[in-house]
Amino acid sequence: MEDKTKIRFTAAEMATLWTQYINDTATVCVLSHFLEKVEDKEVRPVIEFAMNGSKHNIAFLTDLFTKENFPIPIGFTEKDVYPDAPRLFSDTFTLMYLKNMSILAMAAASAALGFVTRPDIISFFKIVLKTAVGLQDLTRELMLAQGTYVRPPFTSYPDKPDFVEKQKFLAGYFGEVRPLTVQEITMLFNNVQTNAIGKTLIVGFAQTSQNKEVKEFFIRGKKIAQKHIDLFSEILKKEDLPAPMTWDTAVTDSTYPVYSDKLMMFHISAMIAAGIGNYGASMSGSPRRDLGLKYASLIPEIALYAEDGANIMIKHAWLEEPPQTDRRDHLIKGD
Repeated sequence: MEDKTKIRFTAAEMATLWTQYINDTATVCVLSHFLEKVEDKEVRPVIEFAMNGSKHNIAFLTDLFTKENFPIPIGFTEKDVYPDAPRLFSDTFTLMYLKNMSILAMAAASAALGFVTRPDIISFFKIVLKTAVGLQDLTRELMLAQGTYVRPPFTSYPDKPDFVEKQKFLAGYFGEVRPLTVQEITMLFNNVQTNAIGKTLIVGFAQTSQNKEVKEFFIRGKKIAQKHIDLFSEILKKEDLPAPMTWDTAVTDSTYPVYSDKLMMFHISAMIAAGIGNYGASMSGSPRRDLGLKYASLIPEIALYAEDGANIMIKHAWLEEPPQTDRRDHLIKGD
């Protein structure tokens, strides 16, 4: 039988493996500072679990790329972090951050498994998924035990199954507006949480960035995140539902550099991309017209912010270029 691992990477496999390598090198840098400054003995093993997972991924991918004669991405190195810098984030925020990262990792690994075909790469992403699920379990259990886990709102059980009978189910601006569905509540709650986590990161990054242009970019992002938090929280409050807490107090007053501007810009850009995906999913899961239009109006704002961030990264040669297809027109012309 043919050894299917000898088949070269498909475009999907190149995309997922390349992205995984970049993300894991960034993760090791971010967590190295967390690990250096952690004070809670219960939080330390959780950080170590996440760190070991990323290091395992990097080792596997480095070996795989070498065997395939595939250029190893530059990603991020020890030059992008100063582990001995003063503490920037609290242990409570660290747990919340890791919980959110595990959700993103589960989504990315699940998506990769839907595209890759080589058995060795399939096995790799199954391990990545298993690690992400394990990290989610560890963070959830510890936050529940420490009383820092913020549950989504509770609602009453329905009396019986039912079907939508009138178009007013979709209405959201005029006349009688129906209550939020549990799916809509979940989307709103999640978007408040993710924006709050992003805002806290941006605050810490803005305090410690040494580049004026980057600092101004982060300040702008802080305002956008707060605006979105307020919008989503207000919708929940109108329904007498609680909005999740924010994490501003989880940032210390340190202004000493912890991460390189390159790493911080990459991290925020990745979170912006995840936010755009969340808003798209929220639109599809929110039949009430006012909610769908609200998400649709916010996506261009953060897309423009993401573009401005990419331009800054390009200007400073911080944006690593992903693999691309051959330019056949140039090859034909001999350019």
